[in-house]
Amino acid sequence: QPKSKAAFGSVGRRIPYRILHVINQDGESLGNMHRAEALRLMDQHGLKLVLLHENVEPPVYRLMTGQQIHEEQLRRAEKKKASPKQGVVQKELSFSSAIAKNDLETKTKQIAQWIEKRHHVKVTIRQAK
Repeated sequence: QPKSKAAFGSVGRRIPYRILHVINQDGESLGNMHRAEALRLMDQHGLKLVLLHENVEPPVYRLMTGQQIHEEQLRRAEKKKASPKQGVVQKELSFSSAIAKNDLETKTKQIAQWIEKRHHVKVTIRQAK
């Protein structure tokens, strides 16, 4: 059973599938071919094979240059940064600068509990009139 794809990058010569769907570096489909034929093409053109979709039959691989792989990795990293992280909760607490000592202690305990639970905490202090 093949391992799940951890990161985008060249796979080298360790391809667990016998039949692959290959796409050339320009994005044109070369059709289904045997693993050995795909490796031969890779060597002839000085390119690397990269797994694009493994949950389809046959899995899709693309022939890419090192520069193309690097650009795609940067694009995916930017996309991942832009998307909000799942599971991160931001808590917000707002109070006046004229807060009573007891109320301040209570809110401080609440903030400490949120931080222990690994929540992001935003504290806003309003100036008293």
